Amino acid sequence: MSAQAAASARNASRAVWLKHLHQWHWVSSAMCLMGMFLFSITGITLNHSSQIEAKPAVVRQQATVPAALTAQLRAYAAEHDGAKQPLPAAAEQWLLATWKVQAGGRAAEWAADEVYLPLPKAGGDAWVRIALEDGAAEFENTDRGWVSWLNDVHKGRNTGTAWNWFIDIFAGACLVFCITGLLILKFHAANRPFTWPMVGLGVLIPFVIALLFIH
Repeated sequence: MSAQAAASARNASRAVWLKHLHQWHWVSSAMCLMGMFLFSITGITLNHSSQIEAKPAVVRQQATVPAALTAQLRAYAAEHDGAKQPLPAAAEQWLLATWKVQAGGRAAEWAADEVYLPLPKAGGDAWVRIALEDGAAEFENTDRGWVSWLNDVHKGRNTGTAWNWFIDIFAGACLVFCITGLLILKFHAANRPFTWPMVGLGVLIPFVIALLFIH
């Protein structure tokens, strides 16, 4: 094979690789676009959370559990004292009807005299406590505002299984975006002398800042 034919074959192979890399790069960037926008914004709000004023809105409500249901809960608590178990279906239905609280099979903390159901959520908190002696029930709901909600979404805190899966898939798409971008840089580096110095700076700057200023 002549030198010209060999060079032509190399160029053809390079073109094929670049075509596939560009395709994967733009597809992964399209998938990551909204997620990167969201996580960039929430990264700023999270980094400055102490400077962004938040006024939690707390709502407290009280009610009395029906006597028959209280007796059922008291008997259940006697068998599960100190355990973490979901509420019986009848208790979950009562919470839904009374306060529109969806327990969703969450584990409650059982004691001989009360049952406590934590209801953590993104951007706030909530809980239900039922006294088993007289059936007195309390519900408290705290909303810390949209900034706190965005920060919890960024961290995946109390956001549920679906959002946690999204974060993992989004992270995988970002890896594809970064790796294909790096390989595209490699193909073009010969004609762009500042490519590797800029890549090196992108690695060096956060490393130096972390080494010198994070203690």
